[in-house]
Amino acid sequence: MQKRRVVIVGGGSAGWMTAAYLNGALNNKGADPKVDIHLIESPDTPRISVGEATIPSMRHLLAVIGVDEMEFMRATEATFKQSIKYTNWVHKNNTFYHHPFSRATVQPRDNMGMRWLQSDQSIPFMETCSAQPIICEMGLTPKMMGEWRMGQPLSYAYHMNAQKFADYLCEFSVQRGVKHTFANVVDITLRDADHIQSVTTDQGETLESDIFVDCTGFRARLIEEKLGVGFEDCSQWLLCDRAITMHVPYDDFYPGMVRPYTTATALSNGWIWDIPMQSRRSIGYVHSSAFIDEESAEREMRAYQGDDTGALDARLVRFKVGRRHRTWHGNCVAIGLSGGFIEPLESTGLYLSDMGAVMLAEHFPWQDSGMDLLSTRYNRLMSNRFYEILDFINMHYCLTQRTDTDFWREVQKPERINDRLKAKFEYWKVKPPSPSDFDDMWLPGQSVLPVDQTIAGQDRRPAVDTAGLWNYQSYECILYGMDFLKQESEQWFGTNRPPTEINPIILQRLQAAKQNLPPHAYWLQQKVGMQQYQTHAKPAGWVA
Repeated sequence: MQKRRVVIVGGGSAGWMTAAYLNGALNNKGADPKVDIHLIESPDTPRISVGEATIPSMRHLLAVIGVDEMEFMRATEATFKQSIKYTNWVHKNNTFYHHPFSRATVQPRDNMGMRWLQSDQSIPFMETCSAQPIICEMGLTPKMMGEWRMGQPLSYAYHMNAQKFADYLCEFSVQRGVKHTFANVVDITLRDADHIQSVTTDQGETLESDIFVDCTGFRARLIEEKLGVGFEDCSQWLLCDRAITMHVPYDDFYPGMVRPYTTATALSNGWIWDIPMQSRRSIGYVHSSAFIDEESAEREMRAYQGDDTGALDARLVRFKVGRRHRTWHGNCVAIGLSGGFIEPLESTGLYLSDMGAVMLAEHFPWQDSGMDLLSTRYNRLMSNRFYEILDFINMHYCLTQRTDTDFWREVQKPERINDRLKAKFEYWKVKPPSPSDFDDMWLPGQSVLPVDQTIAGQDRRPAVDTAGLWNYQSYECILYGMDFLKQESEQWFGTNRPPTEINPIILQRLQAAKQNLPPHAYWLQQKVGMQQYQTHAKPAGWVA
């Protein structure tokens, strides 16, 4: 059988995740090369070095690629992530809640959510069904120093340096057969209106391919500029369109611990990410330029960190929230920013690239016939997942009770809540979330009208949430963390309700964690060689 060819235009995290995963999944990590993979990377594209937080699916990607976890962590300054801590999202009063990766599920019927609603809700919901919020607050790692002996392992993801991650995957993949060229694409030749024949570089090389992968970022050089596939603007639902970012080195700003979680702290006109790595923290103020100017946003970000940040460089990143109408068109697949973007509130930036690569491997066209069938299904899966993420992040904003700025008042307006999410809210005000909600995720109030064919292509069905990323348990976490159903609980169960109880399984887990899990920084120092730093004053935005 003749080798199939894949040309990836664009490097960065998206390009190299795609190259590495396809090589791992289709070529048996390079040992049985059935697909010729060639990545073209422009030497002139600026590199945005930010800290990235991931979700647990990253571990699947690394396993398929064939990466050793310890080697990966050393190369990318990676730390563990067990949760996202949301501070000041409900009220501006330093209250918080966690969205952890592990929680107990009572068998044979998980009724933890209902039991909490029927209680006086005096203990945060997730602390009644997961040990990870307290494990995170204690600053403990999700791994023991030796062999694991605490029952079910704790689920985790990573924080890491995205630029070093791309460099690591580049070196790893090239050693295993992926071709890499530093060059600019200067010409794209079409075979017909919907298919690319070849790309030509400024090095004089012309490359033909069966599949072209567009990883050229927001420019979308292949799928938009050449093939004309449009873009759906979703900024009506998510108003933030800028991020001011800054690296905070431990040499001068070590707060005395490495948090084993990501922090998302709501500020006046958006929120700030706080991502700990092995030598520094990455912070970034995601905000709306319609409500705050760049200078004021930078000033607010520096105030979050505290004094003496004048020597630290800040960088502005512009972005647009939305998705490509079709991420696979003809023989071109858009992965990464060329396919779409949603602000990284739930750490899904790298995830969409991850899923794009995984789904391409699963739907790989081993012959040209049938490619339209594969692309139709691929587009359906990718669009469903995009809208699932959009709904979930939209939910964080529209459930806030903050009224201290125009921004927070605006995001709560009905016109800022998309129809799918409105339908979920109305349904869950009658019946709280449960597993069956996602067996057939069409709810009264959702659209049944066919999507415009120029946008959707062959599959014109409205998007549905299949809980591919977040099931009822994750929705419970955010909804109850943000006081959803608080008034309904009083109507259903009265005001004189019994005290909230913590499941005994969680109490046992916490006791075992205190005895067996080391501090996160200590584990990193002992296992992957993180340097020891002198403790400095905690930043102004540090909430324990």
